[in-house]
Amino acid sequence: MNETSSTEPQNYKVLLVEDHPMFREHLGMLIKRELGMSVCAETDNIQDAIILIQQHTPDIAIVDITLRGSSGLELIKNLRAQELDIKILVLSMHDEDLYAERALRAGAMGYISKNEASKEVIRAIRSVLEGQVYVSQQLNAKILTRITQKNSPKHLAGLETLADRELEVFQMLGRGKSTKEIAKTLFLGESTVETYRARIKDKLQLRSAAELYLRAGEWVRDHGA
Repeated sequence: MNETSSTEPQNYKVLLVEDHPMFREHLGMLIKRELGMSVCAETDNIQDAIILIQQHTPDIAIVDITLRGSSGLELIKNLRAQELDIKILVLSMHDEDLYAERALRAGAMGYISKNEASKEVIRAIRSVLEGQVYVSQQLNAKILTRITQKNSPKHLAGLETLADRELEVFQMLGRGKSTKEIAKTLFLGESTVETYRARIKDKLQLRSAAELYLRAGEWVRDHGA
């Protein structure tokens, strides 16, 4: 009778959901060097991610905010809605002031910037695998300050009032996408996208479509969104 020894190290299976092939390759090499971790699959979109999770049952998914055709936030919500048993760490270039709390509310257990050193990324992965919530010290301090002082960073200037889908449309507008292109990418009707645009203009107190495109373009340029 063959039994697995209780002293054998745990081999955690990691799924990579990242739309930049070069960064995905770098991250995969980083994880493969770690004892007790292996990359079981990788993809750049939500649809394949869900299929791969069902096929490989990974212990953790490392998810970027920007994915091919949609948002990592939508993937996180989808996984939680389907009650799939997987831990999620968001690894992204996006502004953590704006996205980290959204990701945690959606169901992620951690958020870390791609600007962090490799050893910190590994520490974040291990923390989440151990069932701990991971955020940077800087972000933790900002969250506590925001809670106690009940205010938001000035550079967000109203963007925190946007719903997740509205923020996604705002970013795509900033990348120069038309209503038709946004509708096709997000699988929405053009009238629905126009409704989102109107809501964004209202929330940001913008007077015209030109102001909306200008504001969105400035945000994408300044924050790499």
